[in-house]
Amino acid sequence: MTVLFATHQAYLDHLTGHGHPERPERITAVLDGATHPDVSDALIPLDPVAATRADLERVHPAAHLDHIQRIVDAGGGRLDPDTIASSGSWEAATLAAGAGLTAVRALQDGRADAAFCAVRPPGHHATPDQAMGFCLVSNVAVAAAALADQGERVAIVDYDAHHGNGTQAVFYDDPRVLYVSIHQWPLYPGTGAVTEIGRGHGFGSTLNVPLPPGSSGVAFMSAIDSVVLPIVTHFQPTWLIISAGFDAHRDDPITDLGLTSGDYVLMTRRLLPLVPAGRRLVMLEGGYDLDALRDCTTGILAELAGVAHVNEEPTEGEMGLHHVRAVHRQWSELGLL
Repeated sequence: MTVLFATHQAYLDHLTGHGHPERPERITAVLDGATHPDVSDALIPLDPVAATRADLERVHPAAHLDHIQRIVDAGGGRLDPDTIASSGSWEAATLAAGAGLTAVRALQDGRADAAFCAVRPPGHHATPDQAMGFCLVSNVAVAAAALADQGERVAIVDYDAHHGNGTQAVFYDDPRVLYVSIHQWPLYPGTGAVTEIGRGHGFGSTLNVPLPPGSSGVAFMSAIDSVVLPIVTHFQPTWLIISAGFDAHRDDPITDLGLTSGDYVLMTRRLLPLVPAGRRLVMLEGGYDLDALRDCTTGILAELAGVAHVNEEPTEGEMGLHHVRAVHRQWSELGLL
């Protein structure tokens, strides 16, 4: 199995200021993970092409994009209380969104079996008209919208510790895209309740699994096996996009979940068979402990490539299982599971 690995030097030029958790060193840690000898031979470098205005406007109104560009052109500034732009942020953001599109085109051309996009800034908090949560534009949503416009059915599975409110907002009434999020609750941004399941034609195309602080990989795996896999299988996706946030790792400084790199590997292993090889895209979201970023990256790349790699042991514990059962019960009562 071969894996496209997309990244770009410009991601280091998105500067957020001293002490900000979403810092350039995150990409350096991911690149360290990609150079591990277990996975490096399976990777095919891919140079991202920046997303065009037309690509971005599938998701974001022109006025929102103009606002970001004005701030960047003026030298940078705050887009919201914790989201900062610098003079290099527009190029980084368009290349982050463009990485997914470039990877999709390369996969469609048969160049590899899967793709991993090591990008920043992340994207899953960016709503159509608001940059927030360290995110400027919605990278995964840009790729998913392009695929949906081609007639594809796209399943997005987001296992970042934070709920991807931006991705959800883009597709909340869109039956062509199924959005799944397993996340810590309560936690920023405060969305992602189990009752948020889509609207109108998109009813039943949003699945949220909120888990309490301290939840281990057991709860995540239970959610995947008992709820996520049946719902995604019924949706019959033709593409799978994983929003790979590694901040559910137990060492992450801004969350309270208990996963290891081994848990991330097991989750990814369960998800990949949902679509055939050549239709699997993984895009980096959060993750703020550098060692965890490195180790999780190596583990996920090994899984995408189908090569052996020794990860941290998966975690144990029953915290969060009650919440998974509540999600299963609700979806069953609605006749959606």
